[in-house]
Formats: sequence, structure tokens, C-alpha cells
Amino acid sequence: MAEAITTELILGGQKSGKSRLAESRAQAWLAASPAHRATFVATAVPGDAEMGERIRRHQQDRAARLPGIGLIEEPLRLADAIARASRADTLVLVDCLTLWLTHHLMPMRSGPSTMSPQKLIDGLCDSLRRVPGPVVLVSNEIGLGVVPLGAEVRGFVDTLGRLNQAVAAICPRVTLMAAGLPLGLKTP
Repeated sequence: MAEAITTELILGGQKSGKSRLAESRAQAWLAASPAHRATFVATAVPGDAEMGERIRRHQQDRAARLPGIGLIEEPLRLADAIARASRADTLVLVDCLTLWLTHHLMPMRSGPSTMSPQKLIDGLCDSLRRVPGPVVLVSNEIGLGVVPLGAEVRGFVDTLGRLNQAVAAICPRVTLMAAGLPLGLKTP
């Protein structure tokens, strides 16, 4: 019997396979019923040519693996985007929380968000608690290495850790990806 799709946080390092696993959750959701829909919420913005190319490759790969998936590009108002997209018959895939937080705390073109990090986290968590359908969220786990030297980077690592903990507390399923392999940290 196939496992039920539920709200899930998928954590991992860069190129760990977390986005691919998230997309496989959306594929399983879509295959389970012709009435099911899925929406991808992208938080990345092309800050330079390499990032623009990376986004383009992700879009092409995703279109091949998940034809017909809806798309919302929202780098800042993530809680609102999730609330708009969520329906009982619609899985929302968010990729990724790390970039969303970066846009608020370390923006490239403007000053930091006027909203405190805790209010950002609380707003996202409130939205996740209210949605009627499953949400699959991707986030980086960056707190496994050495303590960064700069105060700004240490603050970002700390805040991302708090964000991941808060979202993990809400999600019935939490999976850690390493070398393309999933490790269930929390299962329903």
C-alpha cells in the first residue's frame, strides 16, 4: 500500500536530493487521483547569471517530471502564497525556505525586512496550520558544520535553525536527505 501524502519538511544540504524527493511526493499525489492538483511555490530570484541558469534548469527539469504543475513565484510573501494555493485537492510544494529567509534577512537589492525573523516564522507556521491540503517544504540544513566567523552569517544560521525547528514541529513528516538517500526523522 502506498504511503499517504502529508505535510512534510524535507531538509538537506546542497545537492542532497531534497528537491527531487519533494517532486516525487508531488508525483505520487498527482498519481493518486485524477482530481488531485499540485502547485509549485518558487522562492528563488536570479541575482546573477549563474543563478538565472540554475533556475532555468530547475524549471525545465520540473516541467519534464511534473507536467501541468501550477507555478507561483513568490520570494517574500510565502505564507500568503501557500494560503492562496492550498486546497484539499491540491498539494503545495515550496522550494525553498532557505532562499525565502535569505530574501528577508540578507536581501541583495534592498535593506533587511522590517518584519522580525520571529514574526516571519510565526506567520509561516500560522499559515501551515490553517491550510486544508498537504504542503511539502524544502529547506537547507546548514548548521552541521563549523560555526561561521561573521556575526551576520551566524545570525542567519541560527534563524534558519529556528525556522526549521518551528516548521518541523508542525509537520507530521520530516525527512533528512544525504547523498540522495532519505532518512525519516519524524513519521506520521
